[in-house]
Amino acid sequence: MSTPAPELSNVEKRALKAKAQSLEPVVKLGHAGLSDAFVRSMDAALTLHGLVKMKFSDFKDQKHELAPQIAEKTGSTIVMQVGNVAVFYRAKGAAETQDDGQ
Repeated sequence: MSTPAPELSNVEKRALKAKAQSLEPVVKLGHAGLSDAFVRSMDAALTLHGLVKMKFSDFKDQKHELAPQIAEKTGSTIVMQVGNVAVFYRAKGAAETQDDGQ
């Protein structure tokens, strides 16, 4: 469905993790789960910000299975996952590339 995100180097990941520390969660995965509306809002947040912190409000037991699915559906990369929070990154120009492929 979406193009796979390029792998990040350790240096890039470290820099993104440091930047993510000051971010507040922009998107929350609630009772509706991995719905189309959630994927659209996550995609919009990635397009706008590039680096997005997401909180698992519900589905906390399934967060390790859901995070890779979210990354795949949005064409992003998981930068880190700690507790009930995950950070995703997608280069700002990647959204246009992803739309062209559909």
